[in-house]
Amino acid sequence: MSAVPKPVTYPASRMRDPISTAELQRRWAATRAAMRSAGIDAIVVQSSEDWMGGYSRWLTDQPATNAYPRSVVFPLEGLMTACDVGDFGKSVSLDGNDPDQRGVGRRVFTPSFNGAVDFTGRYDAQLIAQEIKKNGYRNVGMVCPNGMYHGFAAGLQDLLKGINLVNATDLVDEIKAVKSPEEIDCLRRTAAMQDALMAKLCGYIKPGMKEFEVSAYAQYLANMEGSSQGLFFCSSDPKLPGPPMNRYQQTREIQKGDVLMILLEFNGPGGFFTELGRTLVLGKAPQELKDMLVKNREAQAFDLGLLKPGASCREIFKHHNEVIMAQGGHEEKRILSHGQGYEMVERPLIRHDESMSIRENMHIAVHPHGGVQLIDNYLIGPDGPGECLHRTPKEILEIS
Repeated sequence: MSAVPKPVTYPASRMRDPISTAELQRRWAATRAAMRSAGIDAIVVQSSEDWMGGYSRWLTDQPATNAYPRSVVFPLEGLMTACDVGDFGKSVSLDGNDPDQRGVGRRVFTPSFNGAVDFTGRYDAQLIAQEIKKNGYRNVGMVCPNGMYHGFAAGLQDLLKGINLVNATDLVDEIKAVKSPEEIDCLRRTAAMQDALMAKLCGYIKPGMKEFEVSAYAQYLANMEGSSQGLFFCSSDPKLPGPPMNRYQQTREIQKGDVLMILLEFNGPGGFFTELGRTLVLGKAPQELKDMLVKNREAQAFDLGLLKPGASCREIFKHHNEVIMAQGGHEEKRILSHGQGYEMVERPLIRHDESMSIRENMHIAVHPHGGVQLIDNYLIGPDGPGECLHRTPKEILEIS
């Protein structure tokens, strides 16, 4: 009599605020339905960090980090294959139920350091190409190929001669841009974290501090509340808000009467990003700044009125510039507003080159550019944006 195989047991998950398995299954089902309609056998994604490249996390709930690539093959049927940095020749077989590798049936490893060691650039491509050939996939979709390491994308093209490679980015983005109830809950909780953090900063900032002390404290608070990645901007000036300064630039000593620009762009529960930006003054805000804020509030309200389901992002951008320039304002040439989720900036972009239209349950960061900071997040309802996700007053914050 043959022995009954023992069930596979896995250690408990080490993820902080993991997304639910039901949510992952929703994403998988929607993606497979779109793949089936497009005649695609499998899609390939690659991410290398966790604040501007969330495709691998969207499929597996595992982010890439620190420029190390994570490549995933997601098939029309069956379990995923993931390629991570590790030992040459190492592979692990799973059943899709590992709490930290849900939906993954096989992990392969290679010690590639694509961003710094050029000769390792195709190691990941070699392993992923082997998996594609072994499983007999004939039509393979590349998701955001321009975000992949060049050696990986070019390597797949060279190694998969005879296999039809297509760009499947829109297929995934159209699903990913519309947030589920669970994703919306994560976004609301992240926005609440940022509100609480901004309030604490207002009680912490004092003359004599360096700018980097403010951002370091902000990052500490965010990490203690569950954030794992983000940017923390602080810049100061005697008169007007300065541009965002990265931490290596945050060397100025803050003085009484200074104007500060604070921008918090970090993720929270489930890895979802929101962003909050305000102008602070160590003292009383001068009338010039108050006047600038009034114009910014008017511009934000105007832009929100354009974000209706069905509206073309290109047309919104065009209309904004026509109206604002007619009123004597400056033409927007970078980005008016944008989606957020697993990435700090994701589609849709409110810009001239975006093909998407606004849809209900999209999540949009709205940030008019007008001197003072006014950056907030909104969810699109059936008739347009709902109430602001942030509760921080849309004011210049005065610190006594």
